[in-house]
Amino acid sequence: MNWKTAYRSFYYRGAPEPEDLKLSPAETALLCIDMQNYSLAVKPTAEQDAEWAPFNERMHNIVIPNMRSLQNAFRHRGIDVIHARIACLIDDGRDRSLSQKMPGWNNLLMPGNSPESQIVPAVAPNPGEIVVTKTTDSALTGTNLRLVLGNMGIRNVIVTGIYTDQCVSSTVRSLADESFNVIVVEDCCAAGTDDLHYKELEIINMIYCHVLSSAELGAVMGWD
Repeated sequence: MNWKTAYRSFYYRGAPEPEDLKLSPAETALLCIDMQNYSLAVKPTAEQDAEWAPFNERMHNIVIPNMRSLQNAFRHRGIDVIHARIACLIDDGRDRSLSQKMPGWNNLLMPGNSPESQIVPAVAPNPGEIVVTKTTDSALTGTNLRLVLGNMGIRNVIVTGIYTDQCVSSTVRSLADESFNVIVVEDCCAAGTDDLHYKELEIINMIYCHVLSSAELGAVMGWD
């Protein structure tokens, strides 16, 4: 099974295969979402550590290595690498969207200069790369990224990062609504559980984006 037939929801089980992708380097950018220290922080209890162990293993063994390789491939070919991170613009977090103030998991209060809000060193921006700071889930809604991409002539956005079912999904939907061509790189993303990760890919695939592996993306880009 390849990207043309994988991750199909109920709605698309009988749909024709999509056409081959054509991604002009000059019109394409890699977007890395929320790869920040907070996501790899040690959980407060042993029970939660056990629950989060699969996520941490996926991040260290799959997502971070693959994203770093993808970043290097884009940089080597002069294709833009863009980063988005979630952080408060003011220390008390009043600038956050409602979704970031709700009690529970999404209630993130991270000032922009705090250690937990910084991008992890392994996939950190190179000098001169664009970094946008958002106060909501979508990297498009929460920043001037739409304007920046338009000014740069970008039509194709390759999306990576965390969490697949939250900020990644919100960004993908926003990009699709603005008529960008969106590719989600499956092995450069993660959710809290694999079930959430794969279910969200099934939900967004073929309507808001196409879901590819990093190897499949390399073949589309002609890197083999």
